[in-house]
Amino acid sequence: MLYYKNHKYTMNILAIDFGQKRIGLAWLQPGIDIVLPFGVIAYDTWKKELPELIKSEGIQHVVIGNPLGMDGGENMNTKRVQAFGDELGALIHVPIDFYDERFSSKQADAMGGTATRDEKSAMVILQSYIENKK
Repeated sequence: MLYYKNHKYTMNILAIDFGQKRIGLAWLQPGIDIVLPFGVIAYDTWKKELPELIKSEGIQHVVIGNPLGMDGGENMNTKRVQAFGDELGALIHVPIDFYDERFSSKQADAMGGTATRDEKSAMVILQSYIENKK
């Protein structure tokens, strides 16, 4: 779990670490300053499961990790993630932000706990996104 002091958020935020096999999720609930792992969805089922989860949990904002190159430029993975975001956006009708996820996997690997690497990567993405929005 990642904690945020002296800052209250007013919306449910879901972070997504997109992968071609698995999609890691993390979330932040309003009034609770803790980023939590929120599971993994298989790539093959995301079009059904992710919109259902976003609706049932009242998610109001989505942050998708954007795999920029080391030079900050786009690459094949960036285009794949942006296409995923465009497709998801057509299904869910909530705001979506893309956020630089460089080094999130390395940070996730350094975290302890029982969450999967995909969930931890999503947690790191959400943590960084929130810290840079303060």
